[in-house]
Amino acid sequence: MTPDGFIPIQIGKDPDFDAWFTAFFLENHIDPFAYPTKVSTLEQIEFMVYLEKNERFYPCSDNMFDAIMSRNSPDFLKREYQRVYDKIIQLVDDVIDSDYDRQFLKSLIKIKYDHEIETGLLIPSRLEKRLYKIFLSRTHIENPYFDEKKKENSRAKKLLTSETFKKALNQINGSIEDIDNLSLYELREKIKEIEFHRLLSLLSAPHLWTGESFKIPTLSQIKTIFNTPISGNGMARLTKLIHTPKCKILWLLDESGAALVDIFIANFLADLGHTVILAVKETPIFKKISLTDTRTDPILTKALETAHFIHEKTIGKNKLVQRLKQDENIYVISDGTQETLNLLLTSTTFSRIFKEADYVISRGRKQKNRLINTHFQFTRDIINISAENQGLSITFKPRHPDFINFSHTDLEEKANRIIDQMKSAKARKMTVMFYSGIIGSIPGKIDVAKEIMRRFIEDLNQLSADLFIINPSKYYEPGMDADDLMYMWEIVQRSGYIDIWRFQTTDDITDSFALMNKKVPPEWIGKDSTYSTGCTKEMRIAQDVQKKNTEMQLIGPSLEKFMRRNEYGVGSMYDQRLAEM
Repeated sequence: MTPDGFIPIQIGKDPDFDAWFTAFFLENHIDPFAYPTKVSTLEQIEFMVYLEKNERFYPCSDNMFDAIMSRNSPDFLKREYQRVYDKIIQLVDDVIDSDYDRQFLKSLIKIKYDHEIETGLLIPSRLEKRLYKIFLSRTHIENPYFDEKKKENSRAKKLLTSETFKKALNQINGSIEDIDNLSLYELREKIKEIEFHRLLSLLSAPHLWTGESFKIPTLSQIKTIFNTPISGNGMARLTKLIHTPKCKILWLLDESGAALVDIFIANFLADLGHTVILAVKETPIFKKISLTDTRTDPILTKALETAHFIHEKTIGKNKLVQRLKQDENIYVISDGTQETLNLLLTSTTFSRIFKEADYVISRGRKQKNRLINTHFQFTRDIINISAENQGLSITFKPRHPDFINFSHTDLEEKANRIIDQMKSAKARKMTVMFYSGIIGSIPGKIDVAKEIMRRFIEDLNQLSADLFIINPSKYYEPGMDADDLMYMWEIVQRSGYIDIWRFQTTDDITDSFALMNKKVPPEWIGKDSTYSTGCTKEMRIAQDVQKKNTEMQLIGPSLEKFMRRNEYGVGSMYDQRLAEM
């Protein structure tokens, strides 16, 4: 049972319910087995979501999931489906001029709509995406609200750069109590808090850029907005960012207009020393900001001209950490999707950044449904900012207390401790050997793999004098995934202290089982380090290291045998192709 009393679904008790549950994932195209190239693996989801035992993540609120699973809430579902239908029909009315084309699209969408909702299994956001794609495929209009988004972004920029707004933002007007009793440091911190609060309050007033007509509000009107009531438990946590040095913040941008305010706030946080990664949509979806908008809307292009774009969809941890260590403070990435928020479909890069962030700040009520109004807990602290009831709601959900996180600093410290051991061994005139072998490449056999390495290295030490062997399996800790391990080991491997780099052979494995007085099990027969994704990556590193340290010996299978493994399944310790098999 989760902290709020939600009881996770238990499979294996009622076959009819289990079939309905399975059909839910299939019908929504979010089953990783049926759609392996589109839906994230369990390991990738666990970068973001802390799943209880045997639990499956779903990208909707608990209320929505319960309504679909119970099959007892037709009115609730019908209302949510109708909202989606009305939104798509409004899009047709807004964009299509021809009477014939407009009526054709409406009829086609209605036919598809009636078909899709028949079972009552579809999540409304998935219905929205399907109907939206019908519109796009039939009209070939890539970004139907582009002009509207440009207009709203332009209005937001005019507001933020107006002299009236600047004057209101910089006025004190009794905002600081006991100012005479504050030190200069305390006064500076208080001023930052007030400015941050005022910027956030703008997010409660979307009418400033979405109305039929536009004019810069008066000084008095802006001050009224600055005094907008803020509800929820998240403001204190957000305010902590003023006093916390150098956090990494993943900020999920909202719709047009508001996105300019989001970027303005991101720059404020960047000026404080934080790193802010702004996440946009891969392709246009209604008024959400997409990668296309960042390239084609001159207002957005200008607002993000100093931002660093990360375009890779499958960036590795090592490269990501190095990228985020640059002097840039504002980054832009795509989440890889064309819907409000669906963690099952996000890109590898988004998932890795989610895991690396200190905070994930989401914007709007729809994102709130998926991150706050759900029993699921996440690997990072979540904050949602939404305009609600003519005010601002800021909600905080702490990360799961049992999640184990290894920051790149933690991993670097672990690597440096190992390097210190190597230095000490070299000082005692010992030969340093690094032993690369299978650890997680055979799923479910990690304990066996560690024992194989331990027994073989023990025997090697007994047969050799003055040999210091690094056994990677000794340094694995619960919570470490392949990303963490490879990041740590690459630092060790490039240290320049390795004399011999030995890669596990078939004979090594056979000898290890002999030392344990066991026959070689079928899954281990013929295996060697070339079967390991990690060892394949390490062989590439070893070849690079050997160019600088030509005296380092490489022992193991031939180089050409290492070409069969390529890339980890995200978060797992075996090749992604094994997962597909």
